Amino acid sequence: MEKEWKIYTRTGDLGHTSLIGGRRVPKYHDKIEAYGTVDELCAFIGVIRDHDIDAQTRSFLIKIQENLFVLEALLAADPNVEKQKLPSLFESDITALEVAIDEMNTNLNTLTTFILPGGNVVVSYCHVARTICRRAERAVLKLFPDNPVDPICQKYLNRLSDYLFVLARKLSKDLNAEEKPWIPII
Repeated sequence: MEKEWKIYTRTGDLGHTSLIGGRRVPKYHDKIEAYGTVDELCAFIGVIRDHDIDAQTRSFLIKIQENLFVLEALLAADPNVEKQKLPSLFESDITALEVAIDEMNTNLNTLTTFILPGGNVVVSYCHVARTICRRAERAVLKLFPDNPVDPICQKYLNRLSDYLFVLARKLSKDLNAEEKPWIPII
């Protein structure tokens, strides 16, 4: 019989948690902050996915969430432990984001100014997810050089924030939401 998997372990009650590999670190450790922010991003993408959007976008968002779980595992790994068996991100995952961005952009007006986030709830959620993605990217960059991470993690987050911005624009168009340009008063 399989051992029951419990949600609570009590091992973190004193403010420490384990990296993949077993090393205990404080819950405020930079690695925990990085993968926790990616987890927050993943949850927000679930909020976007739960709205009335097209099936192709919903399916792609599920793939993104799966990739973010991979990224979390890579960030949670102890770099001092030799070759742990972990899933991987690939250049093809980044290429898939680029292809999706290019496809969405073909149906959008050329952008000539910044736009203010908003216009529809799901569009606003895309912008919130984009800002969380940028925060996650900064958290990953903060890990270097003491806690090196595969550079594909940062590259994936950088491209994902671009995708989320263009997705907000696509959904604005799909939902006939107003895209409000930012016109600075000088």
